[in-house]
Amino acid sequence: MELMSQEKNCSSGPQLTVEQLKRIEQKRHEAMRRLAARNDPMPIGESWSIHIGTEFGKPYFTELMSFVTEERKHFTVYPSKEQVFFWTHVCAFEAVKVVILGQDPYPRQGQAHGLCFSVLRPSPPPPSLENIFTELAIDIKDFQHPGHGDLTGWAKQGVLLLNSVLTVRSREPTSHQGWGWEEFTDAVVRSLSRNLKGLVFLLWGSYAQRKGKLINRSQHHVLETSHPSPYSAHMGFFGCRHFSKTNILLMAAGKTPIDWNAL
Repeated sequence: MELMSQEKNCSSGPQLTVEQLKRIEQKRHEAMRRLAARNDPMPIGESWSIHIGTEFGKPYFTELMSFVTEERKHFTVYPSKEQVFFWTHVCAFEAVKVVILGQDPYPRQGQAHGLCFSVLRPSPPPPSLENIFTELAIDIKDFQHPGHGDLTGWAKQGVLLLNSVLTVRSREPTSHQGWGWEEFTDAVVRSLSRNLKGLVFLLWGSYAQRKGKLINRSQHHVLETSHPSPYSAHMGFFGCRHFSKTNILLMAAGKTPIDWNAL
């Protein structure tokens, strides 16, 4: 019996320390991240990398990047690789004050550029964005239609314009849903909720509202209504006054309000 016990102990080999296990796991994540980068390099802002960079080393993200890479080989995919994470460059993690959640990028040429609801100039504002401008004109005194649909000016003030799905095949809305982007953007929302305080989340429509379960409502403000699309804007979006309510909440927390005209 004693001999068998000795043989068993010998066969199990030396036990790894906690520190060694951590290093092994770190190397595994780094290897997975390098693989993802080779698949489809998409630069991400430094402040965001600190908070959500571990997602790039996870198997689901590597598979997602492989999928997007293959899609780009055979189809036109929007936005461009350089613009997929544009939201992380124009609005630092610590600077976020307001979060507007969209669904997936616009699927037509010259539109999507990494911010939800926003389109590149000179593309005209799509119907949902026009309805957003209509509500702004009702809600915010002296709001003027900017004459374009580029919302970068809001992002620079701390408005995170985040789609749930970050890529799409040309002319095929929702074509990249269910491939992993939702898990990634869940991690983004979860990290914002855990690491910041007093954010204002604007959840328009049932799709955006699904992510509401990830938000700590004792630490943040959540405003919900219907989506601004022509099919549902009349079901609550028009008259919601989310833009003025957002500024009231920000000022109550001692934060600078958003200049919605600064486009």
